[in-house]
Amino acid sequence: MEHEESLRLENFALIEDYVMSLVATQRRSHHTIVNYSGDLEQFALFVTAQRMCLTAVKTALIRQYVRTLAQMGLAPSSIARKISSLRSFYKHLTIHADVAENPAIDVETGKRAQRLPRFLTVEQVEALLDNPDRSSVLGTRDAALLEVLYGAGLRVAELTGLDRNDVDYTIGCVQVRGKGGKERFVPLGSVALDRLAHYLEYSYPRLRKASKGRSQAGQRLFLNARGGPLSSRSVRRILDKHLEPLKVDGSVSPHTLRHSFATHLLAEGADLRSVQEMLGHANVSTTQIYTHVMPARLKAVYDRYHPRAGGREGS
Repeated sequence: MEHEESLRLENFALIEDYVMSLVATQRRSHHTIVNYSGDLEQFALFVTAQRMCLTAVKTALIRQYVRTLAQMGLAPSSIARKISSLRSFYKHLTIHADVAENPAIDVETGKRAQRLPRFLTVEQVEALLDNPDRSSVLGTRDAALLEVLYGAGLRVAELTGLDRNDVDYTIGCVQVRGKGGKERFVPLGSVALDRLAHYLEYSYPRLRKASKGRSQAGQRLFLNARGGPLSSRSVRRILDKHLEPLKVDGSVSPHTLRHSFATHLLAEGADLRSVQEMLGHANVSTTQIYTHVMPARLKAVYDRYHPRAGGREGS
């Protein structure tokens, strides 16, 4: 029992050292670090129960651990994330501890279920964007907010994090701070820019005035009815309000507009790399989930341009 407790302390010390290195040297979000810590601590308990130190683990034991997780009914996506955590952890140990090679490197993550992203049709998006009453203070704000959310394909946290000076009207772009603090520029269409300009001229000063000097919004672009910074939950409520009269089937979230943005671009012929850049995806493989729209588009191109398509007769 005493030996097992000593092993547990040793294993958790290795994890603590790794997590501290993540905080100190890598730009990982708090959420990512918490997930890594939980994944590794769970694995450490499994290894300790085998009377082993983390530095002595071999590939076979990790595969055994993966089978155990699967038998527990864990989703393939969750198992894949845990394996990814182990790979990063053991990469660290090969540099900073007495571990010759990464035992997690050849462990298969298994097939993830490929779920197509939920998206709205172009007609549904147009109806949504035209729904706010642009003669009212909050309606003008909502019209600008929804145009930017869809028009730039933003995550809701990116939208609520925008400042006034992030919009460049000269080049028609918005500067976005994405995951891990990475910045990117995304184009905005003329309608979005016009509605933003109207919001800033008409609604923004009135919303600032409503705060009576107590606002914590700073230079935030989108404000709530009291002049404070708009929250992600508020964005969801605004979306729900303007979706209600449209009677759209199924659940729709702010992220659905991001999915719609990518789907519509690819359907109209945008290349995958450009869409990746606009979405702020680190890897093009993340963007590839939206290629569900491409077969129909490619078929249309084939039918239009190929000499043997469309029932043409040969000579």
